[in-house]
Amino acid sequence: MFADTDAGSIIVAAQSGAQWGYHLLLLQFILMPILFIAQELAVRLGVVTGKGHGELIKKMFGKKWAWLSVSTLIVSCIGAMFSEFSGLAGVGNLFGVPTYAVMILVVVFLSTVALTGSYRSVERIALLFGLFEMVFFIVAWMAHPSLQDMLQGILHTPLTNPNFLFLAAANIGAVIMPWMIFYQQSAVVDKKIKIGHLKAARLDTAIGAVITQLIMAAVLVSTAATIGKKNPGASLDTVHQISQALIPFLGETTGKILFAIGMTGAALIAAIVVSLTAAWALGEVTGYKRSLENHPREAPWFYATYIVILIIGAIVVASGINLVNLSVGVNVMNALLLPIVLGFLYLLARKTLPDVYRLRGCYGWFVGVVLAVTALFGLYAGLVGI
Repeated sequence: MFADTDAGSIIVAAQSGAQWGYHLLLLQFILMPILFIAQELAVRLGVVTGKGHGELIKKMFGKKWAWLSVSTLIVSCIGAMFSEFSGLAGVGNLFGVPTYAVMILVVVFLSTVALTGSYRSVERIALLFGLFEMVFFIVAWMAHPSLQDMLQGILHTPLTNPNFLFLAAANIGAVIMPWMIFYQQSAVVDKKIKIGHLKAARLDTAIGAVITQLIMAAVLVSTAATIGKKNPGASLDTVHQISQALIPFLGETTGKILFAIGMTGAALIAAIVVSLTAAWALGEVTGYKRSLENHPREAPWFYATYIVILIIGAIVVASGINLVNLSVGVNVMNALLLPIVLGFLYLLARKTLPDVYRLRGCYGWFVGVVLAVTALFGLYAGLVGI
């Protein structure tokens, strides 16, 4: 659930509040049901067919289309790794730890997690850390945001401003993430979730979608009511600046520590998920063994892909690039990829499932319209913003 609110999502929401106040707040709530629709389809496909996303595309549309889909995914995964490592590097910088040192520690740690089979234990710890993202609810409340300002921001949306559209696209890409669609489907297959548990999986997905977007909204309100109010239109350049939204209410030391723990938890969960997703997807297309249940000697390509994605992310982030701009840009890229990702998701839900689970009727058409509008608006906003 907290993997949905990754480091990139927090950075994008914070930048949105700092630069545009409450203008992008309504979008967070509009995206809530759309996130559920997309993830529920992925869960349904995985539970009912027992196959991963890339594997289903290969079966239904052929190997070339499967490679197109997986290539899109790999681009998204590498970009997402930049975002997660940007968040972790930013946390290290808060305490004076150089970026290169943080990257070395993270790559070694996450590689060890996979190779020793301790993923589940680390996932639980990271989820616990991720709970500290909830601190933004407290900050959003303590900041006493003006209801009049919020209403004015929601009602007056500058849809003709390219800079606004760029961040709108980033918000869409930060919520409807291509790699998350692949991961959701592959994860339910790897965990061997049965059809009898589909309702419970749907409920978990719904709760996750609500919490994800409430956290995004809370981050946006926190920075809009503090940084955005003090210096309207200012662009954030560092992760440290995001933590400044907490300091007036929690104190410098407490605010910094709580922010660091929450960001670390969110980034660690997502970094593991992103690397696993890339390794799973390539395995689905090429046919190599691809499960955490396999020992590294049994599935060398699976673990090699996982580690290579980590190394690529670490090298780019350690190069000294602007971490906030990198995260925002990555999520805009996610929005640009949505026509391909959501298109395949919709077609699979219409064609591969048994009648009782197939996406059809009025709801099927409704879902098609919602996904099409989301993908096309994300594409339009991203291209105009660029």
